[in-house]
Amino acid sequence: MTTADERTNLAGLDRAELAAVVAGLGEKPFRAKQLWHWIYHRGETDFANMTTLGGPLRAKLAEACAVRRPGVATEQTSTDRTRKWLLRFDDGNEAETVFIPEEDRGALCISSQVGCTLTCTFCHTGTQKLVRNLTAPEIVGQLMLARDSYGEWPSPKDGRLLSNIVMMGMGEPLFNYDNVAQALKIVMDPEGLAISKRRITLSTSGVVPEIHRCGAELGVNLAISLHAVRDDLRDVLVPINKKYPLKELVAALRAYPAANNARRITIEYVMLKGVNDSPAEAREMIRLLKGIPVKFNLIPFNVWPGAPYEMSPPHVIRRFSEILNDAGYSAPIRVPRGRDIMAACGQLKSASERARKGRATAMAAQVGGTA
Repeated sequence: MTTADERTNLAGLDRAELAAVVAGLGEKPFRAKQLWHWIYHRGETDFANMTTLGGPLRAKLAEACAVRRPGVATEQTSTDRTRKWLLRFDDGNEAETVFIPEEDRGALCISSQVGCTLTCTFCHTGTQKLVRNLTAPEIVGQLMLARDSYGEWPSPKDGRLLSNIVMMGMGEPLFNYDNVAQALKIVMDPEGLAISKRRITLSTSGVVPEIHRCGAELGVNLAISLHAVRDDLRDVLVPINKKYPLKELVAALRAYPAANNARRITIEYVMLKGVNDSPAEAREMIRLLKGIPVKFNLIPFNVWPGAPYEMSPPHVIRRFSEILNDAGYSAPIRVPRGRDIMAACGQLKSASERARKGRATAMAAQVGGTA
């Protein structure tokens, strides 16, 4: 007997894939458009409630297909209202998604991979080895699950709490470009989830070959995890710099198709005490990025257990920001969110992965003690 897990998950399929499913069921093409509306605009998961579809079609869909979200292993809400989900996928792997609310809006931080391959030395997520890329359904499913949590169905045109998306969760989005691109195209479709490209920011550590492609094909906002203005230091903090050094990265930013004065590239810069926080480095950053439409996001380092760095003192961060401001740039200092649930920038790492390692260590000790 067919189980739910074996049925085709329609949540995360694009229009062509939905059309292929409908055709495979012997139905007319317009049924795919109806399904799209129910899945992505209304958020419906039960075919029985899709009342514009005929009864026989609903029965066929229920037998062959499903509309599933990722499973939720744990859900935590911070004292500052930040909410984090530990998601468990069909194969048992896990990733994290975080919603950061403001007064009347908010940003959903979406993961693109299970683990991360970049090993940035200041990032807790980078200490978790890459397991695999997330699929388009698993990426889109993170937004759909968050919409479920906040009751934002049907897709509201105005007044959304989940107003923005940032591809800044676990993983490097441009190392999973095809799945990320498919997911974001679904998200941006005006007849479904309908989040504008102007409200989507993709963050990369500098996968230079894919940066232009991202701008040309998706047109979303770009954020760069810079964190250093010298190759020798960036090689340590962001090891991908060894493959794509600053000269190549800056050239890619200068040519980014979707950037202009109205939609500036965000330069993310984590402030590490005595490492990258001097006035000289602020001035060098101005020189390095001269003529590129950028804005800065200065991030106080979020300390995690065993971290090799400390947070720059507040007065040092303020001085760094002032130098950038005086040069005509926007350089706000990010207010850390969700620290009490390990949901702050650079802290995403599966709690259950830590627990599994703890159990494995205890088991090994037990076996060793009885051998």
